[in-house]
Amino acid sequence: MQSSTVFITLWLLLIVFSVLSPETEAQPPTYRYHVCPNTTTFLINSTYQANRDTLLTSLSSNGSRGNGFYNTTSGRNPDTVYGLFLCRGDLSTSICQACVTFASTDISRRCPVEIAAVVWYDECLLRYSDENIFSAVAEEPAIVLFTTKNATGTEIPFDQLVTATVVMNMNDITTQTENKPAGSKKFATRETKLSSFQTLYTLAQCTPDLSGSGCSRCLQGARENLPNGLQGGRVLSPSCNVRYETYLFYNLAAVSPQPPPAPEEEKQNKSNRIPVLVASLSAIFGLAVVFISAFFIWRRRNSRDEENSQEVQLLGLVNEHSRETFNGENGERSQEFPSIRLDVLHAATNHFFDENKLGQGGFGPVYKGTLADGKEIAVKRLSETSSQGLVEFKNEIMLIAKLQHRNLVRLLGCCLEKNEKLLVYEFMPNKSLDVFLFDSKLAAQLDWQKRFNIIKGIARGMEIMVQGRRNGANRSGPCSFMCGF
Repeated sequence: MQSSTVFITLWLLLIVFSVLSPETEAQPPTYRYHVCPNTTTFLINSTYQANRDTLLTSLSSNGSRGNGFYNTTSGRNPDTVYGLFLCRGDLSTSICQACVTFASTDISRRCPVEIAAVVWYDECLLRYSDENIFSAVAEEPAIVLFTTKNATGTEIPFDQLVTATVVMNMNDITTQTENKPAGSKKFATRETKLSSFQTLYTLAQCTPDLSGSGCSRCLQGARENLPNGLQGGRVLSPSCNVRYETYLFYNLAAVSPQPPPAPEEEKQNKSNRIPVLVASLSAIFGLAVVFISAFFIWRRRNSRDEENSQEVQLLGLVNEHSRETFNGENGERSQEFPSIRLDVLHAATNHFFDENKLGQGGFGPVYKGTLADGKEIAVKRLSETSSQGLVEFKNEIMLIAKLQHRNLVRLLGCCLEKNEKLLVYEFMPNKSLDVFLFDSKLAAQLDWQKRFNIIKGIARGMEIMVQGRRNGANRSGPCSFMCGF
């Protein structure tokens, strides 16, 4: 009887350990698609084939690299082969290694004599070519995959939520590019609560060899190809990929912020006090921001703010014939808004010369311009390939117009000519607040009084944006409205 009990116990333990063991890492990766044009092929047993096989072996042997990316070459011209792999940013090195090892063999089977090929799996992509593919944006071929279930049950249109979260992922990757060394991961995820029982999960990733602007361009193109009105979809390209679902499809624990590593034991007690002091000051500063913001919002709710009724100021250069009247939903005249001629903006920005470019956003670049009267402006030029239509563009203008406030960057006008969609803002010569906060030299210029005044200004800007939302503006304005370009 006792031996039977021991046997059953051991058997149950064996079952438990078999269930808990990471069997998923031993499973082959989930294949999605491959492309290998048969228009260009190589001869069997040729030098190019030997170089390709050597390249695939090299990629497979480097599959456990920490950042999940590796590129290399094999052979000499004219038979040089360029290759790379990219693993999903949330996966462990062991899963990455397994995917790359499998792909190195699988791609030879699927593309036996093709000079160039790319294969995608849920876990990784692998690519090779006879042309230099390193640090070059490749948006084609773009593979679109999607579910067949329609998205329903959200107050805000589902497609707008997807677009907003993907753009935020793009901004997160741009911030990573600015704050991390070259070659670091370009990967971001986001969870957005749609209701008490539904969450939207999004993921965006670029190959680490791309520049920040190249990654943004690739993700923007992928975002515009995402399917509309469906609960899930993704776009796969050789240089980047974007995906959204209403279920969790990535490792949440791997992408969640990790606590900082425990500091090493110091030799002197004095050294140990420094981290504690820094943490305490940071906590106090954070609480001060919260309480001050809450105070100003409370105070302003109980008093009429004359600035909320501030009308948009017209530019002197806009003649009466160039103004457009945007009408409300019921057809009544809602507000006149200045429309600036395209030739005026071309002259102001020197035909959107690259040296006048202030930055690149998710929907297009921003240029500095100078009007004929010497007034400096910032012109946001929406991409011609943007999926935003004319109606959405006008609604965006009316939304921003409602949020005019001295603590927000002022919208001066717009332009809708020759397929151009342009927004004209006042120019902020001091750039964004983050430029000062994250630069050690510039940060020294911000004493505590200036920081306190900035906190008050941000609180006022947040309040007017919240009031604008309650008055019918169901979209949040970007941080640049408060902190400059």
